[in-house]
Amino acid sequence: METFYLVVVAFLLFLAVFDMFVGVSNDAVNFLSSAVGSKAATFRTVLVIAAVGILVGTATSSGMMDIARHGVLRPQNYMFSEVMCIFLAVVCADILILDIFNSLGLPTSTTVSMVFELFGGASAMAVIKLAHDTTGLFSYADYINTEKVLSVIMAIFVSVAIAFVVGLVVMWISRVVFTFHYEKHMKWTIGIFGGVSITSIAYFLITKGFGQASFMTADVKEWLAQNSAHVLLVSFIFFTALTQVLSWLKVNVFKLIVLFGTFSLAMAFAGNDLVNFIGVSLAGLSSMEDMMANGQHNYDTFAMTSLAESARVPIYYLIGAGVIMIISLFVSKKAKKVISTSVNLAKQNEGDEIFSSSRIARRLVRMVGNSAATVLHYVPSGVKQWINGRFTPRTDGATVDLAFDLVRASVNLVLSGLLIVIGTTLKLPLSTTYVAFMVAMGSSLADRAWGRESAVYRITGVISVIGGWFITAGAAFITCFVITMLMHYGGPVAMGAIVVLVIIILVRNNMKYKDKEETDAGDKLFQKIIASKSDEEVLDLLNRHIAMTHSAILDYTHNCFYQITDGLMAENIRELRKATGSINDEKSNWQKARQKELVGMRKLSYDDAVQKNTWFHLAANSITEIFYCLKRMSDPCLEHVDNYFNPLPQTCKQQYLPVRDEVVEMFAKASEIVRTGEYSQIDALLAEGNSLKSRISDMRHTEQDQFNQEGTNIRLHFLYLNTLQETQELVSALRHLLRATKRFHLGE
Repeated sequence: METFYLVVVAFLLFLAVFDMFVGVSNDAVNFLSSAVGSKAATFRTVLVIAAVGILVGTATSSGMMDIARHGVLRPQNYMFSEVMCIFLAVVCADILILDIFNSLGLPTSTTVSMVFELFGGASAMAVIKLAHDTTGLFSYADYINTEKVLSVIMAIFVSVAIAFVVGLVVMWISRVVFTFHYEKHMKWTIGIFGGVSITSIAYFLITKGFGQASFMTADVKEWLAQNSAHVLLVSFIFFTALTQVLSWLKVNVFKLIVLFGTFSLAMAFAGNDLVNFIGVSLAGLSSMEDMMANGQHNYDTFAMTSLAESARVPIYYLIGAGVIMIISLFVSKKAKKVISTSVNLAKQNEGDEIFSSSRIARRLVRMVGNSAATVLHYVPSGVKQWINGRFTPRTDGATVDLAFDLVRASVNLVLSGLLIVIGTTLKLPLSTTYVAFMVAMGSSLADRAWGRESAVYRITGVISVIGGWFITAGAAFITCFVITMLMHYGGPVAMGAIVVLVIIILVRNNMKYKDKEETDAGDKLFQKIIASKSDEEVLDLLNRHIAMTHSAILDYTHNCFYQITDGLMAENIRELRKATGSINDEKSNWQKARQKELVGMRKLSYDDAVQKNTWFHLAANSITEIFYCLKRMSDPCLEHVDNYFNPLPQTCKQQYLPVRDEVVEMFAKASEIVRTGEYSQIDALLAEGNSLKSRISDMRHTEQDQFNQEGTNIRLHFLYLNTLQETQELVSALRHLLRATKRFHLGE
């Protein structure tokens, strides 16, 4: 068994490395989104600053590993084989949950996932032990540190609400003071703002970032606690004077605050969240070392009392972890996607809203709008006019390419750091993800970034992300609970099978993510449309985007139609299910692309918009009809084959298949024409389609005439008739789409 457990430990360490890659992808949003959204520096410069913060943070981290050792479970009451089962279940569940959230582009909390996975795994083992306990001396509380788990749950609710409200209030005050033209209003106020900001960040850096460093001895901590007021006052005076002088010297103080804040948050993240990535794996390694030294191979009876002691992690482990996290930060595409989610939800301008509307968001917007109107009714008009003047956005183009400006980026970083300091002081296990994200959402709301045109989409996004956090907790607990049960009762065979399953799912998820990245290629084109200031360039880019969308739809229809008809003829239920299941997904993807193209249409010049509008919507109607045709065709075919009804007669197949092949070829030709822009060939294809429609119509009439013949199977008759009808409608919709596409692009 020793070899088996050595393999388990090796796998734990391997997954720890992988977990760091996945975890950094998820948590990078905490310390990068403010600097990226405000473009305080180039993306690579921001990454370098964050990388230095990560390296310093990991090197000064040590005591945080105790959370994985005895923060949730009480290790003295578990045996070696039991804790190894729990630890293996935790890392398997953690990898799966975090990778799924990253692939969806949703921020989640590695702290919450780890704590609830440990909670789930330890609970499963506690249930097993209590079920076999005949003495009655043990209770659930003897196995689980319930107080710690409860404090985490309470901190979730508290941090979400407080961070949002504080972000909203402080951002509103900051904007009233500085306005969007902050360069004109910081002659004297910038010193105070800089003093408060840098003092907060510095204090956060010392207490949270260096909190576990070796030089932070008990005496130093005690002195800081006793003299914190004096330290803060002196720091405030010094940094106020320093930032005021720097401002007079034409140094952009806001950029300094943003970059300094990015460094400190990255450092605190690495120092305090490192346990989420490697804590469990190192606890497993420590357990194995203790077992080999003192356990005498008694795997099922050796109590893990050693885990109740504080961890002693070698420095080279910590620095190695820091290097891996930095590499992940620079190479991970998923990290950029998660950052994009937070930046999009907080951006000042309208554009690609990545979330759709929802009923709860619509009700919230309407309720808040009505309440605001009631309150504003009693506010003097002069006050309203003055406040509105402070919130007037810039029109000089200085911030056109920014998701938000440096004032908001500074507020986001300062408040995130400050709230985490307060949480540390109160010993509340605040999640850096929760705090950073909700501060950004509160500040964007205060900054009037959520206008009537975008509020429902962004509130839906916030609700989706917050809901995702709570789902994380439940999913982490349940997943790890089930995996622990399976591993305990299934033994080494179950452990090996689950490990293989985890690897397969990871590979599959990454393959799916790469496919999704390919379908998102149009996003780069859309970003160019949003950034462009030239009417001609916008029109050209929009033409390319629409051509790419239509070509993809035609390719999909070509394949889906072939799958449906082939599945019917060959009674291939798998092909029919695959085709039917893909229709709604493809329609949803097209609707997202169309929403982007509508944004592009609004950026066209007035003359171009008037000329293109009709053909744009006629093309959209044709695509909608194509999806309806596919759906109306696939559902009856799937039902027929699924129920194992009689197949189509051979005569019907012989009549229909040549027509089917011509329709498939037509869609292939149409896709190539749209992709290459050879619209001169459309007229010939339209004539071919018209001829094909007439032939299908004749086939329908022939089939109808045969209906009254004796021995006709009514079910087969209607199925074949429906297939012919929808094939004809599909050809008709294709002709309408080609005609509208041609006139849109050529301006006829």
